[in-house]
Amino acid sequence: MAALEKYNQKRNFEKTKEPKGALSGKGKKLRFVVQRHHASRLHYDFRLEMEGVLKSWAVPKGPSLDPKDKRLAVMVEDHPLSYRTFEGEIPKGNYGFGTVSIFDEGYYTALERGEGEQELLEALEKGSIKIVLQGKKLKGEFALVRIKNPQEDNAWLLIKHQDKYAMADGYNAEDEIPAAIKEQGKLFRKSQHGGSGRGGKRSADKPAATDKKSAETNDKEARGAIFEPMLAVLSENVNEDEEWIFEQKLDGFRTIAQVTDKTVKLTSRNGINFNSKFPSIVQALQQLGKSVILDGEVVAEDPKGQSNFQLLQHGEPLPAKFKLRYYIFDILMLDGNDLRDFPLSDRKDLLRRLFSKLSLANVLMVPELKEDLEHAMQRAHKKNWEGVIAKQADSRYVSGKRSALWRKLKLQQSQEAIIVGFTKPSGSRVGFGALVLAVQGEQGLVYIGNVGTGFPDDVLREMKHELDNDIVEKKPFSKDVAVANEKSVAWVKPKLIAEIVYSEWTADGHLRHPVFKALRDDKALADIKRVIPIKDIQNERELTFGRKKLKLSNQKKIYWPAEQITKGDLLDYYEQMGDFILPYLKDKPISMNRFPNGVEASSFFQKDVDKGTGPSWLKTVELESESTGNVVNYLLCNDLPTLLWIANMGSIEINPWLASYRKKTNPTFAVLDLDPNGADFAEVVAVANTAHDILEEAGVKNFVKTSGSTGLHIYIHVAGQYDFDVARDFVQMVAELVHEQHPQTTSLERSPTKRKNKIYLDYMQNKRAQTVVAPYSVRPKPGATVSTPLEWSEVNDELTIQQFTMQTVLERMASKPDPWKDIFQEKANLKKAIASF
Repeated sequence: MAALEKYNQKRNFEKTKEPKGALSGKGKKLRFVVQRHHASRLHYDFRLEMEGVLKSWAVPKGPSLDPKDKRLAVMVEDHPLSYRTFEGEIPKGNYGFGTVSIFDEGYYTALERGEGEQELLEALEKGSIKIVLQGKKLKGEFALVRIKNPQEDNAWLLIKHQDKYAMADGYNAEDEIPAAIKEQGKLFRKSQHGGSGRGGKRSADKPAATDKKSAETNDKEARGAIFEPMLAVLSENVNEDEEWIFEQKLDGFRTIAQVTDKTVKLTSRNGINFNSKFPSIVQALQQLGKSVILDGEVVAEDPKGQSNFQLLQHGEPLPAKFKLRYYIFDILMLDGNDLRDFPLSDRKDLLRRLFSKLSLANVLMVPELKEDLEHAMQRAHKKNWEGVIAKQADSRYVSGKRSALWRKLKLQQSQEAIIVGFTKPSGSRVGFGALVLAVQGEQGLVYIGNVGTGFPDDVLREMKHELDNDIVEKKPFSKDVAVANEKSVAWVKPKLIAEIVYSEWTADGHLRHPVFKALRDDKALADIKRVIPIKDIQNERELTFGRKKLKLSNQKKIYWPAEQITKGDLLDYYEQMGDFILPYLKDKPISMNRFPNGVEASSFFQKDVDKGTGPSWLKTVELESESTGNVVNYLLCNDLPTLLWIANMGSIEINPWLASYRKKTNPTFAVLDLDPNGADFAEVVAVANTAHDILEEAGVKNFVKTSGSTGLHIYIHVAGQYDFDVARDFVQMVAELVHEQHPQTTSLERSPTKRKNKIYLDYMQNKRAQTVVAPYSVRPKPGATVSTPLEWSEVNDELTIQQFTMQTVLERMASKPDPWKDIFQEKANLKKAIASF
């Protein structure tokens, strides 16, 4: 009954004809129903029988038979099975007030044969359900997929698979509804409202704030809250398969306006109150006569519509020829009703209707650009805009989150940076010579260069005065970081944030051709990180590497369903990380672990590659198998096109030998594998540091990486000087010394049953034809974790395997040096080290 407790609490069964919540017994087949609900917002409720209840999702646009349509589906409370036959009216004042009619019903099964209700419940927990519907209107394969990184975990997508029941060119469920049912819903709500037709919240499965008390409660909550804005990501393009709304990228202060009666509160994206800075905007919004929360940008414009960001620094009044305007592009709440789960296109429509009744010279709605991206960017260039903002038409508003559903496409690159120092001026210049810039990195501040141009004299004087009050003695970077003109640098407390325009990033992570644009006081220091643009991958693309051509296929295929990570994301990661991975693969035979349908489907190992497989430029080598005596045709991966070919074949992880085929009995690396085997990871960290201390004392340089799965790998560069027997004996000796210091938590036993919950000190990896996952290889694990090289200082109590994913590793490598950059510089002398033991 607990499963239906929320359902029962929301309803007064003396006033509504909806069935009371009670668990039901299982039938022979699992049932589904889709109900059309003309509530405050017309939507469809998609319900699946599981565990004696109906698992339910509110689908604003209704289900579609077109695979191109990805319908937002908001998971709501469980409903009783008896609800599947409910049709009729829910009176005003009751939760979900409106009319309900059955759109479709029938039975459903799991997509995979043999899977039953238990497997479906497990899929529900993982966030990816694949089913076959047997209805009158809805037939064939469908998927429900939880949206990656949502503000809440109730946002899903309902997607039709491509099969014989699929339809092209769009599908609108409303086309299937008789006119009488449509009219019934309109008339019922109009009669209950006394003719006003105004509704509350959109979903029957969320409380409707239609009565005065509910609206007042929501208004009170809104006044006390700081609504964090939804943020866009930097991108190079958009996915043409989606419907986008394009707008001018404004150059001002992002501002949330909370309006209740005559009270107005303007706040920046990090909660700074703008009321005293922009009083004319406050005065204008007091005329709205509505309780509303708006999202937009405050801009200073000249008569030609050109913005001047610098003028916003000190607020009003502005110079005579400039006007202050608040451009609004979104609405979050209206009359106490939370609108953030509505599709953007509907929120925009509501804004248009609201502003059609207003005439405010300095509060305007941002115009939509009625053209494709190419022409929108051409217009931006002609009008000297910063760029274009692209937003998916069906996107919900996710407060405080950065989402690829909203994208910034810039004509000029810019980067926010923290000012950590300044140099002395030269010649006749006043103030200072250049600012020293940094961004936040994993281990603290990261130096990104100096900027010495773009400062008007008045700005130089004003900033110099402020910087002089914050001078400190300590350099914010390590001694190894070389700062330009460091001898003349005065370090300052990191407080000020500057926006810098630049041409590109250099290979060592510095800004090329930086120019100061403005100070930003609307951003938080913790948010100032290097911005890396995302890329939309086409489903098929061909790459050319000199004479080598490579076709990458099925890039939109989902490889990690729970995280919605695609094959294209995997290929993009390897394309960017090739220079870091390839040195560990050179001349080493490769074993592929292939997941052609993603991590949740079946996989298989392949080390024997038939001649003639793949492009003609693939290199292979024939080697005799020690276990069978058969000849195996191993793949070699010495260049980027081969690496991408391997990943394109569905081999998520890259598994090389420890030795090259040229010296197959002499390894390049000796490895100690720390396998937790159920032990606490904090103890794995402690054991790794003990091994590090032992090796350091013996004069053996050693390197550590996460396995990307559960453990840690310690590498020693032996450079083929010894055969596997010597390497294995040495690592075994180290393992025994470690075991002496951790006898209760480690084991040298090979049998898992004999070392349960003890860390296995695996030295047996050191043998011919044994593979170990390569540094920077992705693993077929939840989150798309990566086997990541570390500094030994990072092997501490804060270390986790899950913190290193494809995305975080790309960000990490953009902000810090490779921890293993010197691994090939020195050869370990194992014989000398053995003597020291």
